[in-house]
Amino acid sequence: MNLEDVLNFRRSVRNFSKENLPEVDKVKHCLELAALAPNSSNMQLWEFYHITDPEALKLVGEACLSQSAATTAPQVVVFVTRQDLHRKRAKQVFALTRDNILRNSPVEKLQNRIKIQKLYYGKVLPLLYSRFFGLLGVFRKLLSTAISLFRPMTTFVSESDVRVMAHKSCGLAAQTFMIAMAAEGYDTCPIEGFDGRRVKKILGLPYGAEINMVIPCGIRNGNKGIWGDRVRIPFDEVYKHI
Repeated sequence: MNLEDVLNFRRSVRNFSKENLPEVDKVKHCLELAALAPNSSNMQLWEFYHITDPEALKLVGEACLSQSAATTAPQVVVFVTRQDLHRKRAKQVFALTRDNILRNSPVEKLQNRIKIQKLYYGKVLPLLYSRFFGLLGVFRKLLSTAISLFRPMTTFVSESDVRVMAHKSCGLAAQTFMIAMAAEGYDTCPIEGFDGRRVKKILGLPYGAEINMVIPCGIRNGNKGIWGDRVRIPFDEVYKHI
């Protein structure tokens, strides 16, 4: 299938076959492709929990309000945001970026590029992602708003803004995963209706982790898997050409 075929094939499947099962290694490979998704500052503040254990699947299905997509799926992937790991990830990404610069940058630009990246990953991002009862977010908001009076400046820097940023990046990974699965002929269903507290407990996640999306995986169970034709509002209503 070409990309257009894949996008047309991908549907939110609500009922999965019990006979035709996707290969675990292929699903894992689709998650490796998901990790290639674009994300804010390349921080990769995500984790992917690939569930195949029958007991864990049963518990996750119940936590997803016993929706048929979750209870009939032979495999489930839970996409998790890890903003609480921002300092660790910033150090990891800076080390990788520094090595990348050393391999690929002209000699005369090496030190300056490393200096800029060290400042960004060592100071700027830790300040942006840090939380402290909302107070750091207020400080960042006031500072960025003041700067924006004199030059263009992003002002989406409150603690809630940064939380949304982490979830947007994780959502891009989830979408990449679903497209990769469709390219393999496998089906998925993104679920946002779930008990996040219970899912976190099942996965043993710490307080700072958040569930972004639960995605059951498998192969559609004939006509039971798809609820009719795909419907979209008229494209002219959402397309604005400026």
